Amino acid sequence: MTPPSATLSAVDPRTGATLADYAETPVGDVARLVAAAVDAAADPALADPELRVEALRGAARALREAGDELRATCEAESGLPAGRVAGELERTCVQLELFAGVVAAGDHLEAIIDPADPDARPVPRPDVRRMLVPLGPVVVFGASNFPLAFGVAGGDTASALAAGCPVIAKGHPSQPGTNEIVAGCLARAAEHAGLPAGAFAAVQGAAQELGEALVDAEGVAAVGFTGSTRAGRALFDRAARRPVPIPVHAEMGSVNPAVLTRAALARRADAIREGLLTAVTFASGQLCTKPGVVFVPDGPEGDAFAWAAVTALADAEPAVMLNERLHHGFAASIEQLRGRPGVSLLTEGAGPGDAGFSHTPAVLTVAAGDLAARPDVREECFGPAVLLARYADDRELLAALASFEGQLSASVFAESPADDALVDELSAVLTARVGRLVFDAYPTGVAVTWAMQHGGPYPATTAAGHTSVGLTATRRFMRPVCWQDAPQHVLPPPLRDENPTGIWRRVDGTPSQAPLGG
Repeated sequence: MTPPSATLSAVDPRTGATLADYAETPVGDVARLVAAAVDAAADPALADPELRVEALRGAARALREAGDELRATCEAESGLPAGRVAGELERTCVQLELFAGVVAAGDHLEAIIDPADPDARPVPRPDVRRMLVPLGPVVVFGASNFPLAFGVAGGDTASALAAGCPVIAKGHPSQPGTNEIVAGCLARAAEHAGLPAGAFAAVQGAAQELGEALVDAEGVAAVGFTGSTRAGRALFDRAARRPVPIPVHAEMGSVNPAVLTRAALARRADAIREGLLTAVTFASGQLCTKPGVVFVPDGPEGDAFAWAAVTALADAEPAVMLNERLHHGFAASIEQLRGRPGVSLLTEGAGPGDAGFSHTPAVLTVAAGDLAARPDVREECFGPAVLLARYADDRELLAALASFEGQLSASVFAESPADDALVDELSAVLTARVGRLVFDAYPTGVAVTWAMQHGGPYPATTAAGHTSVGLTATRRFMRPVCWQDAPQHVLPPPLRDENPTGIWRRVDGTPSQAPLGG
């Protein structure tokens, strides 16, 4: 393999010009960083929830204080518009603060106490207490399409720190300047809060060897990743080959099918179309939740909808892609897709723009029956493109949807009561294949809430039982431990009778904050 270069160049995707060079982290530094993280994992300071709360809130404050420089750097390195970057920065800060609130309340621990019951049948029950504990050092791989919210201080890092795990964050090589500013904010916040030195570290680099060394390092306990199916699966496979395998929580590709019924188009085609155009072009279509395949009925309503979408996107300005690799990959995907039997490119002028890494939006079409029979037509096309799958009737629609593998999300636009029976069938087919089912909206917005599920069956993720967005994301980096008939002094404070932390616990099946025996 080619040895890693000493520097990493930041490039403005709007022009293709180099902005600045940054030092890459030598692969030889990995052992030292992991050793420090292992030490931090055993340090009582990292186990102190008050210190972690202060670190998370301090990181949010530091990021806001660095706002002007951070926003300018991120805009230049990503090509994302100012409004999008500003919103993403605030989302990143809010995520940190929300996870701080989770830690303060102790909700991430899921503390459960089943007191001893000598009268239990068929046999007496011992005293059993259970809670979640941190796994240990976590490696986070940042995403290019969300340089802040899924970057060095994004949801993976925030949830891992909230869980009590040290983090080594590898920022995406497309945004090294952004990574450097964010890492500095987080490191200073952790130090000011009193966390141990190895609680947080960041690395930079494009070399494959650096990522492999991080996954291979003996002290690393888990990996968080957002990116392509190819890269996520490579990390997953590598982690599985370790002498002691570790979990890789990889959020990967998804085409997020959307269904438009005849009744919905007859009533509100314009609003549905405008929403679709926004979902396909926002952030240049570089969202894991972009609706990549939209099912449109045959007939006059569907024809009118399709051609109105083509007309609108044909006039759209070229969209800036995040980096040269994605730009080339998107152009290649369009060419490959239009070459598949039964697939037609409706926006004939679609192609690379004149400046930087830009490309005009594309609309393609295929019969739903052909889509069902061709797995290669159902592959993700990461960028400003949408494939309209035309279906003749409900039977063909349901059969095509049943052919899909796991997805992050799906959307249904329907009218009640005309579509109620169909919606019931759609719900059954789609919930077997997605992590989130959205009605009368496209799934591009992912709220950071307790109930959010941003994950799905493979290949959308490598761990369908978890989410990478939302306040249960801490569970990815924790494991349950049960104490049976343990002395009080052995129990962690959240499980002791007096409940010194004051958190909510499930005691004998009922939520309670009260001390036991009080």
